[in-house]
Amino acid sequence: MGIAIRILKDESGATAIEYALIAGLISIAAIASMTVFGTKTSTTFSSVGSKLSR
Repeated sequence: MGIAIRILKDESGATAIEYALIAGLISIAAIASMTVFGTKTSTTFSSVGSKLSR
């Protein structure tokens, strides 16, 4: 019974999980923004390239 109580009171793993969740959310936000801005940037460069080649 003493081991179960110590495991339940131990919060060191909770901090690691919280950091992992934060890192995961930041990664998802970064990938989403890079996808959106990457598509817009590609369209802009294609447009500028086609206008310069005329």
